[in-house]
Amino acid sequence: MSNNISRRSFFNKSIGLGAGLLLFKDLKIHSSGGKIGKTPIIITDHTNETGQNAMKAGWEILANGGSALDAVEKSTNIVEVDPEDVSVGYGGLPNEDGVVQLDSSIMDGKTYSAGAVACLENIKNPCSVARIIMEKTDHVLLVGKGALDFARKWGFKEENLLTDKARNIWLKWKENLNPDDDWGAPDHLRGLRDLAQQKLSALRRTVEAQGIEFTYGTTNHLSVDKNGDIAGITSTSGLSFKIPGRVGDSPIIGAGLYVDNEVGAAGATGRGEDVIKSCASYYIVMRMREGRTPQEACEDAMKMIIDKYKKVNPNFFPGEKFIALNKKGEYGCALMTGKDPAKMYVANSDGVNIYTGSVVFKK
Repeated sequence: MSNNISRRSFFNKSIGLGAGLLLFKDLKIHSSGGKIGKTPIIITDHTNETGQNAMKAGWEILANGGSALDAVEKSTNIVEVDPEDVSVGYGGLPNEDGVVQLDSSIMDGKTYSAGAVACLENIKNPCSVARIIMEKTDHVLLVGKGALDFARKWGFKEENLLTDKARNIWLKWKENLNPDDDWGAPDHLRGLRDLAQQKLSALRRTVEAQGIEFTYGTTNHLSVDKNGDIAGITSTSGLSFKIPGRVGDSPIIGAGLYVDNEVGAAGATGRGEDVIKSCASYYIVMRMREGRTPQEACEDAMKMIIDKYKKVNPNFFPGEKFIALNKKGEYGCALMTGKDPAKMYVANSDGVNIYTGSVVFKK
């Protein structure tokens, strides 16, 4: 795929013009304040145009009676191959050596199975490799060269994932290297308020100085199908300019993703180190098991993380975002800190809508 491919032509090639797409011919995006349970359903944290089209593709599968597992894989694939998205898959920002390394996990509530890859290079769709690991081996996680060798055996084509756009951002970062890298003490021990946000702001300035729209994060896709079965995927190119070999929360079951077919599912974006230590997605699902709504459970997880850090550094607020979905089709999302609340796309029989959740610590 050419690095110069337009966003519009990319979308048309990605999702086609099938009957399912016609369901959204008169699509109107609006902010939804409701949490009424309705299944089948699919949600994503990705709120750009790619996320919208990913929801169309996932809903087409669900509307035709397909499985939640197929829906989340298809929708995630749409995001993974978008060359304009610098946070996931092809076009993702590289590590500090200029190499794109991808992490992804998948979990099937129906079978209580999971698969994941970490530090995977040269493969555009890491979530699809994770699915084969889940379905064709008795392992959960493969990393690095082993993950790449496995993908080759199953016919995945190797491709250079570093687009010109991502390379230029990386080179500009190298020119200004020092305050924004990951060397030194953990963020929460450096004594600076909102250090994670300060580092992110520095990266944003570097990128926007080149006239490039700034995006960051991970992509989560969670779904409940007509049979009440639940599945989820988390996929990412990881922390921009990370130390080579670094693995975040995205491929860690219980951290970046967790699914319980009796309860629901949760996914995380943001600083993976904080999510790993808190087992945040597992925590959210367990809170829903105790009767909390998805929205309340996401907020509970934010507060749990802050309670841990405040004993060491009361001024540290890591940049997390959580989304969650329960078996009834209720949903929620929350952002740790910022000016605006978290948002996500929701696709069900009402169409594709933007849902506005909350920001736990508003600036």
